[in-house]
Amino acid sequence: MKPRFISFIVLGLFLLASCHSGPRSLSSDLVDNPNSANGKAGNTNLPVISFAETTHDFGKIIQGETVSYIFHFKNTGKSDLIIADVNTSCGCTVPSFPKTPVGPGKDGTIKVTFNSNGKHGYQSKNIIVVANTQPNTTVVHIKAEVTMPGGIK
Repeated sequence: MKPRFISFIVLGLFLLASCHSGPRSLSSDLVDNPNSANGKAGNTNLPVISFAETTHDFGKIIQGETVSYIFHFKNTGKSDLIIADVNTSCGCTVPSFPKTPVGPGKDGTIKVTFNSNGKHGYQSKNIIVVANTQPNTTVVHIKAEVTMPGGIK
């Protein structure tokens, strides 16, 4: 019984010794925010993704059709553009994007394929491009009016 009691006391002392009751400070050297107080990027050497178009309208399509569009972009920044991921707002929309860096002044494409199976009416889908830019996300859009086969709405 005594060894067990002593073990609890030693454990309690270790817990108390490991707790820090005073306020902790964080050095501002650890914080690296690329934006200044006025919201302008502090690092002008970042890549910039510039799309020729940010929205594409397929117009009227028949339910069940699969349509694709290629968004063209250019890296207008001063360093390599790396696209980490491209997310869509629906599983019916599938993106394809470059997996290798796009150099400054170089062009690239993101292909988006929309499957209208099971859809009807006006459709608008967001494509979110995540890259090493500031801000790190850029959104492009596709839209279509999906009609039933034979003109039935």
